[in-house]
Amino acid sequence: MQNQGYHTWTEAEIAQFIKRHPFGTKAYLALMLMLDTGQRHSDMVRMGWGDVADNCIAVRQQKTKTPLLIPISNKLEAALAVLPKDAGMFLLTEQGRPFTPAGFGNWFSERCNEAGLPHCSAHGLRKACARRMAEAGCTPHEIKAITGHKTDGEVRRYTAKSDQMHLAKSALAKLQSTERNPKSATPPPDQVSKTME
Repeated sequence: MQNQGYHTWTEAEIAQFIKRHPFGTKAYLALMLMLDTGQRHSDMVRMGWGDVADNCIAVRQQKTKTPLLIPISNKLEAALAVLPKDAGMFLLTEQGRPFTPAGFGNWFSERCNEAGLPHCSAHGLRKACARRMAEAGCTPHEIKAITGHKTDGEVRRYTAKSDQMHLAKSALAKLQSTERNPKSATPPPDQVSKTME
């Protein structure tokens, strides 16, 4: 962890992890549960079929007690479809017991190491979820509805880099549009004075 907190996974890192841990593996399921729900792994390890209704997962965040209903994405739905419906939690240890948050964190770190991603972490996937939503143009309110953050400032900590990049691309597109259509640009001052004569 550095001053900016946990590293936010990039799309290339997500693809690298999936290449090592493909669909059907426990590691892939863990990745999708965190990436597509945006929850802390302390909440994710408690998710199970009893929390699913109307294609949503009900979560009450341990840290903030915030209740959420999170729609299940198509990719997460596919990953869950191979699990037995009588299982308690979605993710279980090799001994068939629920993970503790610390135990899961250690287990997932090992999966990251196997994928050549020692700098990546479970919490970084929560940040990647927020990043993806920001890049898709979601508002802070929409992002908070998934992640459970209380304030826009908390969301901005996760999405500042994406917001900056999105705004920079938008600014460049507007600039280039103006250059292609000079009539839409503000005329130089000497032309303004001529039209007023």
